[in-house]
Amino acid sequence: MKSPLRDLAIVLPSLDPDEKFDRVVQGLVDRGFRHLVIVDDGSAPEKQTHFEKAAALPGCTVLHHERNMGKGCALKNAFTHVLRELPELDGVITIDGDGQHLLEDIVACGERMLAEGDKVVLGCRNFDQEGVPARSVTGNKVTSHMFRLFYGIRLSDTQTGLRAIPRKYLESFSRIHGERFEYEMNMLLKMKHRGIPFLEQPIATVYDPEDYSSHYNAVKDSWRIFKVMFKGLFDRS
Repeated sequence: MKSPLRDLAIVLPSLDPDEKFDRVVQGLVDRGFRHLVIVDDGSAPEKQTHFEKAAALPGCTVLHHERNMGKGCALKNAFTHVLRELPELDGVITIDGDGQHLLEDIVACGERMLAEGDKVVLGCRNFDQEGVPARSVTGNKVTSHMFRLFYGIRLSDTQTGLRAIPRKYLESFSRIHGERFEYEMNMLLKMKHRGIPFLEQPIATVYDPEDYSSHYNAVKDSWRIFKVMFKGLFDRS
């Protein structure tokens, strides 16, 4: 039986990581994942020690961007790396490096994708529970409503970074437009246009109210996402 620990690569883009990143990477290695593709997206020089620690761990590869190019670009470069350098793998699991994705949820998404075979599995959070930052609740609910209104697709978490993706889609996904946070929304729209099947996997909603930070810019990145959604109404390429 195939296992996400052996047959899937973890893809982890990171900008200016901290100790949470170290714990996430070490936890994945300790859990038994054999392939981690980490992308340093132009992090500051004083943050390089985190990537050096990761690169010294078994199965970890760190790709470096000389300047910040955006999460979308980091994901696409990691997909290309997997296609070129890891031909034996069946796909990837994309995650964030801030500890929001629990190990058991990462494994569950990978297992479900391998069981389904040709479906993208989206790890979806519950934004109705207490303690979730207001900007996350608002941003996700607005985009989820718009996605349903414009495209007839019900998604409870359109901005999830936890996605298990079969290898057969990586080449196509590596050519999708979008360099920053809008890329993940663009991926959903292209899945709709191209008839790529997907499903939701419930996952824990994890936030530390005393230590919540994000590289997501509420104004700039929301505007990029909404532009992608409106363009998607007319673009079927």
